[in-house]
Amino acid sequence: MKSIQTTIRTAREGDLAALIAMFAADDVGGHGDTVVADAFADYARAFAAIEASPDQDIYVCDRDGEVVGTFQTMTTTSLTGRGSSSMIIEAVQTRSDMRGQGIGALMIAFAIAEAKERGVRLVQLTSNARRKDAHRFYERLGFQPSHLGFKMALK
Repeated sequence: MKSIQTTIRTAREGDLAALIAMFAADDVGGHGDTVVADAFADYARAFAAIEASPDQDIYVCDRDGEVVGTFQTMTTTSLTGRGSSSMIIEAVQTRSDMRGQGIGALMIAFAIAEAKERGVRLVQLTSNARRKDAHRFYERLGFQPSHLGFKMALK
């Protein structure tokens, strides 16, 4: 019996099509993601900007050569908390046919380990208010709902 190999690694530009497909399939997020070919340049431009930033990383969960999940981290430093740094986990997505297999927990554990290694003070994330299952998932992993977030769309 062949064992399944699951790893977390830094995303590569060649992963973009799989990442875009996951985001486009998300009917709750409402971010306007699409697999339409003429949108690819927008994603490639964003990927390049994130890749060039020393404070941002995009990761994928790779299972036997297939991208089955993704998340992004950003490290920010603030004057609050005596000038400490925090890690924000963003764009957490598990491919819909792979949910319930521990991929999300593996990705979050990886992000937390990275945060500890970088010496940040806390890890935080936001989740769409409609994602009740995701909220229970994050709470099971030790996250506490502590703040109310606000957004303003500019485009």
